[in-house]
Amino acid sequence: MTLLLALPVGVLIGLSLGALGAGGSILTVPALVYLLGQDPHAATTMSLVIVGVSALTGVFAHRRAGRVRLGQGLAFGLLGSVGSVAGAKASGLVSPTVLLLGFSGLMVLAAVAMLARRRKRPEPTPSTGGGGDVAGVGGDGDVATITRPKAGVARSVKVVVAATVVGLLTGFFGVGGGFVVVPALVLALGFDGATAVGTSLVVIALNSAVALSSRLLTQTTAVNWPLLGLFVAAAMAGVLLGNRVASRVSPDRLTTAFGIMLVLIAGYSAVQSITQLV
Repeated sequence: MTLLLALPVGVLIGLSLGALGAGGSILTVPALVYLLGQDPHAATTMSLVIVGVSALTGVFAHRRAGRVRLGQGLAFGLLGSVGSVAGAKASGLVSPTVLLLGFSGLMVLAAVAMLARRRKRPEPTPSTGGGGDVAGVGGDGDVATITRPKAGVARSVKVVVAATVVGLLTGFFGVGGGFVVVPALVLALGFDGATAVGTSLVVIALNSAVALSSRLLTQTTAVNWPLLGLFVAAAMAGVLLGNRVASRVSPDRLTTAFGIMLVLIAGYSAVQSITQLV
């Protein structure tokens, strides 16, 4: 029964990851714990495999559509690799109950970030004219010359901070952190929304691989491999389906529905964790 339940759950998570480039991975751990009966620490390890493979599948699908900047995605992921290792080691030091309680808070933050991204769309890129002092180009030439270094430093700081945060989240909770990566790529690197979604999957895949390697080398966690294999296969199918959905369904509607679902799941997880603590 557990193996059969893994199919629809895996498809749902892959669907959200492929369609939104964020959020899908954050459902993996609570699904493994509350629906499939896995230990929280084992669930976060399994999540790294599921999320990493799903993201890699999505990279190929989005790349064919021209929505992936591979070099910048790899660079962003490498910047966060130190955070991935640190997060993976720290995860093994906390109790399962505390881990799930922290995960509940993370789900709420993810929902808020996704809904905020839906309401606040990025401004047009400076190449379309005006706004020269934002990116250091366009408008008056003297202004562009003066502001370019400042804008470049600020952008670099944003990228490094975002990459580190994503790495820590991936290593500690077993999530991809796409809800941080996507807006970071839009705001710090000037990506359009679709390209940010596709490129975020490169970051997620790389961070997941680094965090998983660290866990396998430093922790001994029992993994249900048959369940994991079935879940991965279902999630891969969901990612491919999500890539098609992304071009046909309003992302605002998807994000709103998903954000509400995250808040509900976070509430359930928090209640369960607090009950165990008390």
